[in-house]
Amino acid sequence: MLNLNETHDPKLKSWVETANQPGCEFPIQNLPYSVFRPRGATEGFRPGVAIGDHILDLRRLYEADLIHGAGKRSLSVCTGTTLNDLMAAGNESWSALRLALSRALRAGATLEDKLRPMLVPQDQAEFTMPAHIGDYTDFYTSVYHATNVGKLFRPDSPLMPNYKWIPIGYHGRASSISVTGQKFPRPVGQLMAKGATEPSVGPCERLDYELEIGIFMGPGNAPGTRITMDEAEKHVFGLCILNDWSARDIQAWEYQPLGPFLAKNFASTISPWVVTLEALEPFRTAWERPETDPQPLPYLASEQNRAKGAFDVQLQALITTEKSRASGAEPAVLSQSSFRHAYWSIAQLVTHHTINGCNLEPGDLLGTGTQSGPTDAEAGSLIELTSGGQKPIDFPWGEKRGFLLDGDEIIMRAWCEKPGYPRIGFGSASGTVLPATPL
Repeated sequence: MLNLNETHDPKLKSWVETANQPGCEFPIQNLPYSVFRPRGATEGFRPGVAIGDHILDLRRLYEADLIHGAGKRSLSVCTGTTLNDLMAAGNESWSALRLALSRALRAGATLEDKLRPMLVPQDQAEFTMPAHIGDYTDFYTSVYHATNVGKLFRPDSPLMPNYKWIPIGYHGRASSISVTGQKFPRPVGQLMAKGATEPSVGPCERLDYELEIGIFMGPGNAPGTRITMDEAEKHVFGLCILNDWSARDIQAWEYQPLGPFLAKNFASTISPWVVTLEALEPFRTAWERPETDPQPLPYLASEQNRAKGAFDVQLQALITTEKSRASGAEPAVLSQSSFRHAYWSIAQLVTHHTINGCNLEPGDLLGTGTQSGPTDAEAGSLIELTSGGQKPIDFPWGEKRGFLLDGDEIIMRAWCEKPGYPRIGFGSASGTVLPATPL
């Protein structure tokens, strides 16, 4: 775990004026990374860092030779077309670059005139995946989500006996993960209708979203080695928003005995911005486990994790439909929760993933699973909010939904905030459902 330093000073202001506005997602205390290029440009994608409503082009910054010392060495790995090299550079490099960028972008910085031409307005940029994701693992860290969904799938035993002992996860499909703005056809697969004696093949009828956090890995571990709890966060580069779309009817038929497959691998949407753990330091909170529950086995336990292993990241899911967009209606909020409710922490996910010697690599993505909270309004999926589609949600523009229809758009947002400190935002991740491709 890192300590607070000068980059976290809540009094810092930037010479990029929009970064100082109340409620700005990207103040100088944030500095999240993405991979972008000016919209419509023929030039290649390159790493950038958000400041206010602009993006600082890190490739141009390196080529200008304006940053020196440790910051320059860290900046030298920001000239490619992904963030993988930066992710691999490690914690000391990340901190050195953050410090150099913070000093260069502060109000009164001597580099202001030279850096201004390197800024690109965010609304004039297009984004691609921030990293090449070699592998993707999705976990199941919300005990509330696990219990709620378990009641629908297994009324007699909603929470499996291993849940409170082991971080449950499955190997997902990295190739179908895309950045915000993703549009995908409704998935088709095998379905077993209620009362049927054999399955049919057709478009999913119970399409859902899942409100999650994505965890981008930094330096990995060699095959056969393990990452301990005390070292785990040094291997984590940062967090993004993740929507792991789910076909609930396909899932119900296929998930036993080996778990999710085609119900989960057709599309996943992430935000273009990756917020570093260092930026989230002020929003750490205690990781809690009820005393009546099994306590973590020794390899998943540490005092620092219990003291400050959780992060209070607010998560929100919204919806628009073809009708709402045509009428100009505002997106409707579906739910809002917090990552602080997770039953398993980031460090525990990383440590458990490597207990068998599995090697993680820079750019690998871990999903937290749906982040539902303890109340009904904090459910992170439609299957929970609508009791499996039995209690559709009414929207202000006169429609209702049990599950998603073609043309529906899900928007996810995330942020951290507390009194006396600037808001730290993650941007948004949006995706739209298209009609199924005919068989």
